[in-house]
Amino acid sequence: MLYYLFDYLHKNFDIAGTGLFHYVSFRALLTTILALLISSIFGNRFINLLKRKQRFETQRDATIDPFGVNKIGVPSMGGVIIITAIVVPCLLLGKLSNTYMILMLVATLWMGAVGFADDYIKIFRKNKEGLSGKYKLLAQAGLGLVVGLGLYYVPDAVMRENVEIQRNNGQRTEVVHSQKYIKSTQTTIPFVKENNLDYVDAFKWIKDSDWQRKMGWALFVFVTIFVVAAVSNGANLNDGMDGMAAGNSAIIGIALGILAYVSSHLELASYLNIMFIPGAEELVIFICAFVGALIGFLWYNAYPAQIFMGDTGSLSIGSIIAVFAIIIHKELLIPVLCGVFFVESLSVILQTQYFKFGKRKGKTQRMFKRAPIHDHFRTKDLIQGCTYVITAPRKVFHESKITTRFWIMSILLAALAIITLKIR
Repeated sequence: MLYYLFDYLHKNFDIAGTGLFHYVSFRALLTTILALLISSIFGNRFINLLKRKQRFETQRDATIDPFGVNKIGVPSMGGVIIITAIVVPCLLLGKLSNTYMILMLVATLWMGAVGFADDYIKIFRKNKEGLSGKYKLLAQAGLGLVVGLGLYYVPDAVMRENVEIQRNNGQRTEVVHSQKYIKSTQTTIPFVKENNLDYVDAFKWIKDSDWQRKMGWALFVFVTIFVVAAVSNGANLNDGMDGMAAGNSAIIGIALGILAYVSSHLELASYLNIMFIPGAEELVIFICAFVGALIGFLWYNAYPAQIFMGDTGSLSIGSIIAVFAIIIHKELLIPVLCGVFFVESLSVILQTQYFKFGKRKGKTQRMFKRAPIHDHFRTKDLIQGCTYVITAPRKVFHESKITTRFWIMSILLAALAIITLKIR
């Protein structure tokens, strides 16, 4: 809204300073500051409100933690703070006519509503199970379908094929594969020189080129649904320690912001030999709000936490990361960029399947001391009569140390994801 106001003042009255809102860098920094302030100021009032209403969810008690950390009486639903701090700056400083901005706001509010329903059932109705898993999966599939079809049908969701830079006799020559802006099902493959994969290529056996394209888009929509569900659930599993999910997601957000910026800049996209996506500069505005909101939320969520984000936060931030990566055609980078989420999800799958396998043979067995994997490092006591595949380290780490080390791993993975732009 403010963007359009200052744009009007600049064009019609040429007031000094109003033209600053045309610069992405200015709006991005202003958005970050505003999001951080909103999450910090509103967060304090929201926490006090929940405490007055005595709306608590018992995450775990002191008998589980060897350091005697008691989390009883800490309010949940902190995702409301994060979502508010994302949406308000975007409405004020973003281009609301931009297709990508609309899709990101839809993703935020969509999964935020699903997470809120889950938290509401847990806290207000005192049902620990919360919203049924099938309804969560249905909502995730619905969001993936909306995003996939939106990118297919909306005319503005286009890209320009990457520019190949060749050198002949020491002279640098740019060879442009395509001068047109096209709708594409291509995605970037990390660590590969000819680094674009087109989903349409999976259907080359179909002779009709029109049907090839339709089937390629159908596969793209299916991949979108899968990515949204996988990353959303991974972020949800990662939300088990103070500051864990918020810190990791902020780091991932910074990396995504860099990828979006170079994808929206014609010269940088040409230099890095990646797809140019016009309009993706508004994604930079959105991701700055995302990062600012999470950093502001960490003021209250860092150890010892004064509030938990709940599913309202974890499901929404996971869907934001997934949809963002899909829009900039970097979904194949997610296993690297969101490696922490991937490992958390994998640890739960291994733990569950290994336990079921042993149960069929009449044995009690587990892969880890506890899952998700971050709980493995803070658990000391083993269940009598149960066999474990991995019990190391026997030393128990403090929650804050585990969280910090996971942050460090996220920084390393984010750096690796960014340098894939050059390592091919």
